Amino acid sequence: DLSKNAGNRYVALVFDKALDANGRDWEEMKDNRTELTHDHVHHCRRANLYNDTFNGDSDVDVLHSYQVLSSCMSRPIGHILVLESPTLSSIKSFVASDPVVQTLGCSVDDVPLYRWRHIKDHTLRIDDGRYGWPNVLIQLDRSAEELSGLGCGDLRERVEKDKLEYLIKSERVIAAGPLHLPTEFKDDPSSVPVGDIVFFNSYNRTESVEFAENDPAAAAGLYDSMRVHKYNSLDVTGKFVSENIMDDKSGWFNKNLRMKEEMREEGFPVEDEQTPWLNW
Repeated sequence: DLSKNAGNRYVALVFDKALDANGRDWEEMKDNRTELTHDHVHHCRRANLYNDTFNGDSDVDVLHSYQVLSSCMSRPIGHILVLESPTLSSIKSFVASDPVVQTLGCSVDDVPLYRWRHIKDHTLRIDDGRYGWPNVLIQLDRSAEELSGLGCGDLRERVEKDKLEYLIKSERVIAAGPLHLPTEFKDDPSSVPVGDIVFFNSYNRTESVEFAENDPAAAAGLYDSMRVHKYNSLDVTGKFVSENIMDDKSGWFNKNLRMKEEMREEGFPVEDEQTPWLNW
């Protein structure tokens, strides 16, 4: 079964340094994010775990929360949310109530938010981490005015096919698709593409940068900026948690499992068969 919230997919980019309104340094922001990871995951699971009799008014599905890492992989510097909802206002409300976003002290309107046209092609669904490490490539276009001034206002359309072929032939893409301005409805003509996001595997940073630079759209000059980060996937479904067989009963290993038990006690439908549409 499809979720009642399926159909409109959005991406929110929460990068601490860009959004923090409290003047904190990297160390303070890292400590803040680390302390709030439990609350962030709990927030996502509360949205996801519903059925016809419990939490039925939840109107946002959190498909993924990716914890973005620094280039040295020593600290988390942000997270990327992949969300679905029938309304844009619900998406913004969910992002605004994210514990991490709240402590950053920014307005939800400051959080980069896009409608994501996820390319649903089986060749672009390689398992994350199958080859090396999972990475995310965020590519934002030059402005329409700048591209027009250069005589290439239709550049995105001209390189679209070459870019798709490049992604498919790489055999490393986990998920990909253009980022559009966030609108309430898919067919809103004002929801124009303004960038791309690509999740992909690579063995090291040099390989990741080469993959980004060799993208035909990048080589043609479409993008104003590109950034590449490794990431970790957080379990935001709350349904597929298994006990760590290496648990020494010290209490350190099974925090994720304990959170599932906490939510079960609160009444949330944490078992697989209770919310079948979360099997994405």
